[in-house]
This record gives sequence, C-alpha cells and structure tokens, in this order.
Amino acid sequence: MNIGDVANRSGLPAKTIRYYEDIGLVTPLRSANGYRSFRDRDVHKLAFLGRARALGFSIEDCRNLLKLYEDDDRSSAEVKQIAEEHLDQIDGKINELTEMRATLARLVDACAGDHRPNCPILADLAKTPEEIALLNETS
Repeated sequence: MNIGDVANRSGLPAKTIRYYEDIGLVTPLRSANGYRSFRDRDVHKLAFLGRARALGFSIEDCRNLLKLYEDDDRSSAEVKQIAEEHLDQIDGKINELTEMRATLARLVDACAGDHRPNCPILADLAKTPEEIALLNETS
C-alpha cells in the first residue's frame, strides 16, 4: 500500500505518517526504488496513534502505549498508569482554563466598553509579575 492509501485508511495526513516514520513509530517496508510499502499492521498502528493523539497523549506516551499494545505479556497496570497521568494533566489544564475564564470574565464585566479611555482589561494586562504575585498573596 502506498502512503496515499494509508492516509485514507488511517485518517492521518501523509505528512504526519512521514513524521511518525521519521521518529520511529512506524517502519514501512521500502521497495528497491525507495518507495514506502505499508502493510495492514502499519495502517492499524497509524490509526492507533491517531486515536491516541486525538485524546491528547504525547508522542512519548504514544510510543509507550504502542509498545504495551504490541506486548502480549503487558500489564494493564502500566497502561492505566500512563492514562491516569495524562488524565491528571488534563484536569490541571481544565483548572487553569477555568481560572483564566473567571479572571477574563471579571475583567470584561468590569470594563464599561464605552468611549472613555480607562479600561480595567488593559490595566490588568499591564501588571508586572510582582504586582500579580502580591495580589495573589492578599486574595
């Protein structure tokens, strides 16, 4: 199978497939003229990687998950640990975004949005890291 066929079947762009090959996640066969020749198992690996990346797993996590997937003697505890660590990271990002949203909503609400030049949004953006740290200590 050529890279175009694999792209269609795996749902990944050819550029991504080439990148995954460059970093050693997939290793298609090469014909005498140097063209890639993908097997069904390569398509399956690429679809696996596409799904894992869509869930936000890092390339290194994908590498480890793929190794575990291919290891019949694997422990599901190892897989769960990787997934739990990723879930913790997602929860952390959600908390950060929630805090960002609350801050921005407060600033938007405080801004009159009229013809006057004073703007709490700009005033907040202009604060130094020291001023922000001081405010965080007092709140």
